[in-house]
Amino acid sequence: MKEINLFAIQGFKIGHAQDEKAGTGISVFLFDDCFPVGVDIRGGGPASRETPLLSPYMGANGLHALVLSGGSAFGLDASGGVLQFLEERNIGFDTGITKVPLVCQSCIFDLALGEKNIRPTKEMAYQACINADNTTLLEGNIGVGIGASVGKMQGMDFAMKSGVGVFAVEYNGIQVGAFVVNNALGDIYNPETNKKLIGMYDRKHKNFLSSNEALLSTIQRNENLFQPVTNTCLGIIFTNAQFNKAELGKISSMAHNALAKTISPVHTMADGDTIYTVSIGKKKADINAIGLLSTLVMEKAIVRSATQATSLYGLPSYQEI
Repeated sequence: MKEINLFAIQGFKIGHAQDEKAGTGISVFLFDDCFPVGVDIRGGGPASRETPLLSPYMGANGLHALVLSGGSAFGLDASGGVLQFLEERNIGFDTGITKVPLVCQSCIFDLALGEKNIRPTKEMAYQACINADNTTLLEGNIGVGIGASVGKMQGMDFAMKSGVGVFAVEYNGIQVGAFVVNNALGDIYNPETNKKLIGMYDRKHKNFLSSNEALLSTIQRNENLFQPVTNTCLGIIFTNAQFNKAELGKISSMAHNALAKTISPVHTMADGDTIYTVSIGKKKADINAIGLLSTLVMEKAIVRSATQATSLYGLPSYQEI
């Protein structure tokens, strides 16, 4: 198994746009064709658009684009810019009358940073499409990651900066890669060492606090300790192996094991944790092996989402501490 560039998995482009002052942004994934996509949503509070298309019971066989953005549910309007961009290029599902682009979107909650009333727009999404390429791979505070943070069990005064992470591998000609934006409620760990990387942090005394202990302390309370701040870890798995959307949904399910190994607590009612898997290519492969590789690359991508971000909006980063 060797590490590769994510763009070695050919067939898509990534474009980013952000408003750094407002603390929000968007990352758009444009596919060269209508590729099969599966999804698994584990968090209790997702903000998503058109994800029912990915059900095995629905007629859509694939998507033309995926969108990850900030803005919580307000940011879902941004997909209109992607539809406009694709429609102008005659890309979409042919209805016999016009072509309708098939696009799914998921959002993180970044309203606690920057300007809460400014969210990703159609114009920002359109610009991200213009910016899209398959040569420049960016991580950290970019696109959807500009407003990402973690460790928010006791509010933003104890949060740390996170962002976008990417990792990909090739094994016997099979390629699997992960893109993730980490906006988790909990703390982030390196699964190889079990060392905490970022999370709930006491800036005055310069030491980590335990999000697990903070959550357990609420066990007999009626109020929701973390209700004011909502969170989400969003990921996309790309592979050159061929699967249908039902199988891709299962791979997404297995890839959620990476979140369980690197984030704690995770999959709470205050999270919207979602993983998509995209099949780009015709390679034949075992679904269980791909699920394992997806878990491994997602783990690495989550670690990179913690280590590649720099301090911003008063939030310390891994690189700072």
